Amino acid sequence: MPNSAHDVVIIGGGIAGLFCALQLAPRPVTILTGPRLGEGSSSAWAQGGLAAAVAAGDTPQAHVRDTVAAGAGIVDEALANDMCREAAARISDLIAYGVPFDKEIDGSLAVGREAAHSARRIVHVKGDLAGKAIVAALVEAVRRTPAIRVHEGLTAEDLVADDGRITAVLVRSSSGRTVIPTRAVVLATGGIGHLYSVTTNPSEAIGSGLAMAARAGAVLADTEFVQFHPTAIAVGQDPAPLASEALRGEGATLVNRAGKRFMEALHSEAELAPRDVVARGVFAEIAAGRGAFLDTRSAIGGAFPDRFPTIYRSCIAAGIDPVRDLIPVAPAAHYHMGGIDTDAQGRTSLDGLWAVGEVASTGVHGANRLASNSLLEAVVFAARAAQDIDTQDFGTHVPPSAASSPDSPARLAPPAVTASADSFKLDDLRALMSRHVGVVRNAEGLALALGVIARIERGAAAPALRNAATAALLIAAASWRRCESRGAHYRKDFPLSDTKAARRLRLTLSDARSITKHAADHHERIAIDAE
Repeated sequence: MPNSAHDVVIIGGGIAGLFCALQLAPRPVTILTGPRLGEGSSSAWAQGGLAAAVAAGDTPQAHVRDTVAAGAGIVDEALANDMCREAAARISDLIAYGVPFDKEIDGSLAVGREAAHSARRIVHVKGDLAGKAIVAALVEAVRRTPAIRVHEGLTAEDLVADDGRITAVLVRSSSGRTVIPTRAVVLATGGIGHLYSVTTNPSEAIGSGLAMAARAGAVLADTEFVQFHPTAIAVGQDPAPLASEALRGEGATLVNRAGKRFMEALHSEAELAPRDVVARGVFAEIAAGRGAFLDTRSAIGGAFPDRFPTIYRSCIAAGIDPVRDLIPVAPAAHYHMGGIDTDAQGRTSLDGLWAVGEVASTGVHGANRLASNSLLEAVVFAARAAQDIDTQDFGTHVPPSAASSPDSPARLAPPAVTASADSFKLDDLRALMSRHVGVVRNAEGLALALGVIARIERGAAAPALRNAATAALLIAAASWRRCESRGAHYRKDFPLSDTKAARRLRLTLSDARSITKHAADHHERIAIDAE
């Protein structure tokens, strides 16, 4: 167990955390992870690959244009430009760490196309194994790096702040709670997908990093923007297997139960439209009772098992042969564009705290992430955070709160359980989020959700449920505040985009609580008017 206040502590064992640790070496680093290293991370499940303008005829500028177009008017273009320009260098780093990207006969990187990209620029590993292969290579590199200490079986539950600076992490293991003092914390805890009933994310993705940072006082941004992948395989599994966008990039089409394509009438790019458009198209067909299916029979056919082995195995396990059968699909919570507000170096509003990967909101995704930009953002900003941390002079003084006992700071104690909220479980929260804070939203549903979420948060005895409820509150509050539709955020009561609202929005946990009260008052007025 680390006991030095000079440690850099990274919370999370996905691609962002692993890459950051490797970039910091030979500086001493400690990685904390609840599951085994590399497990319990959405990174390992990423099928599409990593977007980068590395093919002949493609340019970083074209990649930026596509990123900005997909982001629906609020992308930080300067940072998107930096990300796209640094893509080739980060791929070189990954290759040096042992990632076996697919290559052409001439040795150049093989590239595929995905929705809303104007060129073929997605680098893969064995078709649909990019995330798994990258994580495996980085885990191996981390384990052979002496400067990196890995502590598995430790679940971070809270951050300890002293006068606006993060000084320690409260963790729980099988033996109890422990405070780990640190000079720098890098949150790489992943996303929030498991706050929804249908998701492609692992069970660990409940927004714990978001909640911990918010309680410590960090500023968050764009939390209303939750991307729903339009083609999760709808066979009742939790998490739902993913039918990668790469299938549509290779010509697969979306049809309803009658065999009729429906995306052609909704967007000029049809199945290759931005994800939010496709997700709402699939959602509408299902809501109308017509069902939604992915047809890969003509475009991919007998090549499916070799070209997309992971997806093929998922289909076969569910009794579907995609060579001959239609694949039932549904939208699933997939990626969070919002998160902890960070600058170009991954710094948050709190001293001593950096955030990288999905838990961070850099602004490069805007309101709707461009396909396969997530892994790219993770490695680019993990490297930037590592470089920034390496320039810091943290001094030698040990802050008093860092040496406190686990239970002495009052803010670390879980809230008292109230009888009215004691019966709520995580599944209740997930159902609530899917029903009212999902693909299609409105003021009444959001206000109702906020009231229930606040009760769950106040009454949560388990730290995991408390963190999940806090993260849900931050998402629902921002969704209620943004009275327009933009990117992945769609309000049925405000179906159009408002040009005056074309900007990123920040909030704190205190802001979210104020919004919750305002929404409750609004909901009560609506109820009275309806009587």
